[in-house]
Amino acid sequence: MVGLTGGIGSGKSAVSELLVGHGAYLVDADRIAREVVEPGSEGLAAVVAAFGPAMLGPDGALDRAALGQVVFADEASRRRLESITHPLIRATMERRIAAAPADAIVIHDVPLLVEGGSHGGYDLVLVVEAPRELRLERLARRGLPRDQAEARMAAQATDEQRRAVADILIDNSGTIDDLSARVREVWQELLRRRDAASAGTTASAGTTASADTSSPA
Repeated sequence: MVGLTGGIGSGKSAVSELLVGHGAYLVDADRIAREVVEPGSEGLAAVVAAFGPAMLGPDGALDRAALGQVVFADEASRRRLESITHPLIRATMERRIAAAPADAIVIHDVPLLVEGGSHGGYDLVLVVEAPRELRLERLARRGLPRDQAEARMAAQATDEQRRAVADILIDNSGTIDDLSARVREVWQELLRRRDAASAGTTASAGTTASADTSSPA
């Protein structure tokens, strides 16, 4: 059970895609966050009740840009949104995790893993990082204005806070080839740890079974 996080623009999604390519089972909190506020959902109804019908686009779907301008400019609004969406996201994630194969390396892609205080619930935490200016450049290429990008960064944990909980750091300041090579190394480490944990569990179970067999009834 691996937690994957990183600040906005760090390239966390690229890392998760590469890990899936190696065989990881992905539970993507961002994707689930979109699902729980789809048209007709309980989550969207609650968001509209809390923030008003201006949060809806002409097609009846959530206007993410309008909502983002509200919640990333005001901490109380952001907390209010999180109180609506986080329980829905958590419940959906738990269902997806329960559906994973027993031997899977499950990657939980969670943008706010540190902010939510859930980093202690994983066997391992991966943190993707890149310099602030590079992240701002990437976000600008996606069409996010600098002031909005900076507001979103300010609402997230600092690099230092993420590093403090990281078991493995993934530097994404280079090329995609550099990132691919680093993720390949990380995947081999995840396989090694999974297999070591599995061997330890099997050995423990074998010892217990032997003791039970030899004990008098």
